[in-house]
Amino acid sequence: MSTTLRSEPQQAAAARRQYSASGWSSFTTLARAMLRSFFRDRMALFFTFFFPLMFLVVFGLVFNNQGSSPTTIGVVGDGALVQQLPSSVLKAKRYPTLDAGIAAVRNGDVPAVVAQEGDRLVLRYAQSDPVKAATVQGILGAVVDRANVAATGQPPKLTLDASRVEDDSLKPIQFITGGILSWGVATSAAFGAALTIVSWRRKQLLRRVRLSPAPVWSVVAARVGVSVVVAFVQAALYIAIALTPPFGLQLAGSWWLAAPLLLCGTLAFLSIGLFVGSVAKTDEAASAMANFIVLPMAFLSGTFFDISAAPSWLQAVSNLLPLRHMNDAMIDVLARGQGFSQIITPCLILLGFALVLTALGARLFRWDDA
Repeated sequence: MSTTLRSEPQQAAAARRQYSASGWSSFTTLARAMLRSFFRDRMALFFTFFFPLMFLVVFGLVFNNQGSSPTTIGVVGDGALVQQLPSSVLKAKRYPTLDAGIAAVRNGDVPAVVAQEGDRLVLRYAQSDPVKAATVQGILGAVVDRANVAATGQPPKLTLDASRVEDDSLKPIQFITGGILSWGVATSAAFGAALTIVSWRRKQLLRRVRLSPAPVWSVVAARVGVSVVVAFVQAALYIAIALTPPFGLQLAGSWWLAAPLLLCGTLAFLSIGLFVGSVAKTDEAASAMANFIVLPMAFLSGTFFDISAAPSWLQAVSNLLPLRHMNDAMIDVLARGQGFSQIITPCLILLGFALVLTALGARLFRWDDA
């Protein structure tokens, strides 16, 4: 009689105490069910594995061949300075007049045009491509300086001794892989947790789980365990493809330190999913909120391009994002061969972010829509 007077949470608590020995069994059962559900969902598989993989393939092929392609610029005439342009980095495209070359720059056919008029080397460039414009200005400035020194008849007093600090075999894929991998883990963990919570709440599965003998910790652990397994499968897949000859990834000796980063990063991005799933009421709202957080975070964290030249205030915002710290640490261990001391701070930041956002998400969490 007393049992019938208990509330539903009290009945669930009593059931959990009665079946406390089945906690591990509940965890393994839930984890297997979540994994089967995940791998049967073709849409989830696409956005978890193949969508980030497309970026890895495209960026890897584009940037790996970037160094072998000289920049094409417009050239007018055949003055002495024009003939000294280094053909290894600049490819000449001839124009009959300077005006014709400037028109080509305006149309976007070439980033710059150069012509020699007496003792002047005239350069006109497109500000719409600041990187190539700066590169061409630097090269032509060096050509003019070298010609001025030669005109004095004296040997140069100062010389530049420049060489790269990394191994000669280092390719852009070394730096691309870590960022794409971190972004893929962030996407799968945040979206997976958010959509699972909202979907289960909408179908009243969360309410049934709460009333079942299964301990709450087993549900949470199963969700975390599935996300961690998916993160390691992502890492194995992305790195295996990046190691193939078209990309030429060469892992540094400390590559195994990516494992604790994957674990800490997964927890941090799961906390984002928990927060979104606790606030959103529909699948569409959860997907939109997760996109609103994860996609800008990827751009601001330097996943797709270097943001070291960004304004200081944007750098400060970037340093607040967990993906920025995971990106940097991944590059340190995969490309630069840094040791354990280099991942301590990023791991602590990721865990601290996970702790704070999980606490906030737990306060907002609801078992049902009632």
